[in-house]
Amino acid sequence: MTLRALVYFTQFSSALGGSEYIPLTFVAELQKTCDVTLALNWQSDVAAAARTMNIPVDMSTLKVVLVKPQSNCLRKLDAILPFYRTWQLQRLAKDADICISTVNMFDFGKPAHHFVFLLRHFGDNAFFDFVTQTKRGLVSRICQRLRTFLAEGILRPLLGIRSTRKIVADRREHIYPNSFYVERLMREFYGEFNSTVFYPPTTFEPTGTVERDPWLVTCLGQLFPEKRIVEIIRIVEQARSLAKLDLKLRIGGPLKETPYVAEIRRLAAERPWVELAGGVYGTDKSEFLQRASFAIHAERDEAFGISVTEYLKAGIIPIVPDEGGTPEVVDNPALTYHDDDEAARILVHLLTDEAFRHDQQQRCAERARKFTLSSYLESQTRLLQRIVEEAAKETR
Repeated sequence: MTLRALVYFTQFSSALGGSEYIPLTFVAELQKTCDVTLALNWQSDVAAAARTMNIPVDMSTLKVVLVKPQSNCLRKLDAILPFYRTWQLQRLAKDADICISTVNMFDFGKPAHHFVFLLRHFGDNAFFDFVTQTKRGLVSRICQRLRTFLAEGILRPLLGIRSTRKIVADRREHIYPNSFYVERLMREFYGEFNSTVFYPPTTFEPTGTVERDPWLVTCLGQLFPEKRIVEIIRIVEQARSLAKLDLKLRIGGPLKETPYVAEIRRLAAERPWVELAGGVYGTDKSEFLQRASFAIHAERDEAFGISVTEYLKAGIIPIVPDEGGTPEVVDNPALTYHDDDEAARILVHLLTDEAFRHDQQQRCAERARKFTLSSYLESQTRLLQRIVEEAAKETR
């Protein structure tokens, strides 16, 4: 008897990355042994996405179903409380032997496998506040508690939808945090739960050969306050002063018209050694990363840290804070810092001690092998084979 698998994702857009790679490779692997249904929120060109990412999805056997409501009114309601999507997924799940959500926890109405996606879209505002240590005012706290009471105490039970907390607490459900850091946070907030840490893929692979600049530091990502780009500029500035070397900093990321980007622009204009490269993609991204020798990462509550894996794969030595998921990625205390002063001192040590720098380069090259696509696919295959084997036992 052929097993039936249901995979849930949001949509495939033009900007394809690791988030899209997971559901597509899940589908391709599951199609080897199962009939697969892919449930999406929005209409997407799945075939084009699979071709672009070079993933062998068999579109002739794949069933694609949209689970978002079509009317504008229902869409607005469903965005607040996903009752329609939940009902549609529960309807599809009745005929499925394996249910997988690749976008955090979702109530399939039966035990399922839930892969943590993004903490800011976790579906539980209280948990996100706990992660970011957000301190809300009295009015905001009262409003949130009221919303929580209405949603969790009245609406969800009436509509037959379990909350994120109830799903996590159910030992029949299997949760896959995307780092040990996230697993620890979830245990602190929700208590013990059935979990397996599963690192996301890094789809970036360096191409070509680029001459590396020994005095170039880089950082790449969205220019949001939580990325602490201003602090990165200060760290490099302090290292320049301590080492008496002409260090340069290249910052990659879309230059949107926001107050924070305006502040970054002002600081860069005052410092000729800071370059704002804007958004970099494709071969430009590969050249951007491979030209640098060092990278500073400063976000302290990042769930995993894809950009840090990209630094490693590009041959860069990254310096990361001792919080969040990024210390796991680097897996090297010599490259983790507690405060910005320590980050500057580590950078100076790398610049002025050749033996130390060479040792860190070797350690980073070895760690980078953990995040190759081949390594990811091997771990994914083992995991999905285990899921299929367990489902097969239950259907006998």
